Amino acid sequence: MTDTVSEILDLFRASGGQAYFGEAISQTEHALQTAAMAEQFGAPPHLVAAALLHDVGHLLHGLGETIADEDIDGRHEAIGARWLADRFPEDVCAPVRLHVAAKRYLCAVDPAYAAALSPASRRSLELQGGPLTEDQAARFILGRFGPDAVLVRRWDDKAKVVGAVTPGLDFFRPYLAACAMRRD
Repeated sequence: MTDTVSEILDLFRASGGQAYFGEAISQTEHALQTAAMAEQFGAPPHLVAAALLHDVGHLLHGLGETIADEDIDGRHEAIGARWLADRFPEDVCAPVRLHVAAKRYLCAVDPAYAAALSPASRRSLELQGGPLTEDQAARFILGRFGPDAVLVRRWDDKAKVVGAVTPGLDFFRPYLAACAMRRD
């Protein structure tokens, strides 16, 4: 468990300083803001961990900061969830895997949500397939992890504040350790 947690914190320290796509904060700042919101909400440890890790795929795919400008969907949600699957249970990995679908869901069911997206988020929505259809939206929210993914998405969308004060990475170590699977 400690190896998993250290590996993740080291990944953030090594690669998390890169800009968060189209926003004026870093990947690590965005992750910390998202996790801090989950923690302040009183979310269970698995959702705090998912909030911290939801964009870990951006740190792994190595496609750079301008992929949306190049019409590339890096599928960071799938890359991150796949990488996390050897380290965490499904209740952490599923919200990571589904947080992009949650944005597509929210755009389908809430016009005000769609209208409030940042320009960068609107651009990535286009690359990710646009809003879900009515049928897709109904299936998504009834899925086992749909509601958790929507919570992570809501925190994700608010976690773009320049200069926000948050706890550091080590504050979230116990949340990660509580959820990490044993690896031999």
